[in-house]
Amino acid sequence: MAECVTNEKKVVTEKTYILQDVGNTASVNGNTASAVEAGTHKKAPLDESTQAVGNQQETLKDETQSSLSSTALNYVNSIVGSGIIGMPYAFRLAGVGLGTFLLIFIAVITDYSLILMVKGGQLAGTTSYQGMMEKAFGRTGYFVISLIQFIYPFIAMVSYNVIVGDTITQVVSRLFLMEATNSSIFVSREFISFITSVLVTLPFSLYRDIGKLAKVSLVSMIFVVFILITVYVRIPHFQEVLPASEDAWQFANFSGAIQAISVMTFAFMCHHNTFLLYCSIDNTSMVKWNKVTHASLFISFITMTLMAYGGYATFTSTVQGDLLNNYCWNDDLMNVSRLLFSITILLTYPIECFVCREVLENIFWGKIEDQDEEQSRKRHVVMTLVLVLATYALSLVTDCLGIVLEINGLVAAVPLAFIIPALCYMKLEEGPLLSQKKGPALLLAIFGIAVTTWGTIVIITKGSGECQDVGDMPYCRQLKTSSHIVQ
Repeated sequence: MAECVTNEKKVVTEKTYILQDVGNTASVNGNTASAVEAGTHKKAPLDESTQAVGNQQETLKDETQSSLSSTALNYVNSIVGSGIIGMPYAFRLAGVGLGTFLLIFIAVITDYSLILMVKGGQLAGTTSYQGMMEKAFGRTGYFVISLIQFIYPFIAMVSYNVIVGDTITQVVSRLFLMEATNSSIFVSREFISFITSVLVTLPFSLYRDIGKLAKVSLVSMIFVVFILITVYVRIPHFQEVLPASEDAWQFANFSGAIQAISVMTFAFMCHHNTFLLYCSIDNTSMVKWNKVTHASLFISFITMTLMAYGGYATFTSTVQGDLLNNYCWNDDLMNVSRLLFSITILLTYPIECFVCREVLENIFWGKIEDQDEEQSRKRHVVMTLVLVLATYALSLVTDCLGIVLEINGLVAAVPLAFIIPALCYMKLEEGPLLSQKKGPALLLAIFGIAVTTWGTIVIITKGSGECQDVGDMPYCRQLKTSSHIVQ
């Protein structure tokens, strides 16, 4: 395996590195961060022939290696992100008992797949996802991984527009004392999403160097903790006004299990920066990697479980894909949570756009240094405009965050997290397919393929399902006349 750089300047072989946070590496959004792996290693003939997305090399400042605790913090930051807001919805899909089991199961196999990825990298002699895929399956593998790495952040950008359109709409409604059901265009999700796209996400996305957005990762984690606290604070306020339903607190709903798995997989998705985290450990080794992976996945699992139970305990069978949509438009405490969450999303969007743009650049135009600078600049602007407008337009198709999370989980997160790492390991590891070493990887690949196949069939046959209009929850009108004041 190409050694990770220690006491020397690090060279990032893929320009689409996710984030660099004060000598450590971290991703803003597990479930909402980009899908392109960034590998750091010394130059080697193998890696020169298997350059990943972003062919140009970029020398960073001298950085010290991380302790296990620092790496674990970055690890958790890379997992716990926008996907956590959909955990109560996953419980609604699968039921509380089955949902709890699936959450544990996804955490365990995610833990295994992350360890498997590093083992695959060692066998391939590389510390990049693309390098490992190309070593195992040649140029075809490289293009397949590039396609999936484009799809993941692209759909994530759509989901961010859905979130911002829904949450900011309610914040604006409250600020101007206009009910969220008001027909005014100024409190419509279409208008709000368009304004934020033009004034915030587009300008930030036009930057060619987004390294300065790295510091948002720790801030994002703090915001998530604040939102989690507010969710539990609000539980008692809805107990008397929420309508009782037969399926509330159901133990298991097997018909929604596949959809719940896709949402959970999206939330646990952190494979895009696995090798950066691995290389950030001081005197890195598989023993240390296993230890920090187990600890980080456990902390992330606890956080997601708390959000799942807190959100579901409040709204049970009425919980939405975006939990914050369940709270009333005039709930000032939750409007603060909406605002903080939206800020995180708006600052994450440019990173995903950066990844999509780089994937397109390297697939269709190759090395940037071989291109005319003026043409490269124009292409950069055009691609950014097209990506921003396309994701905005698609976000208007549905206001149901749940279906967007499900689709991204099925077509991108599941392959990136389970199928591809397992296939690469089985291809690169010596020995028969049914050997003791390859057996668990084979089961992981079969599981991933089955989830993606069956889940796609379910989505096609069932469609997007029902989704409550933003700010139009019936119990909000009851709260106005009840003794429970939500402001």
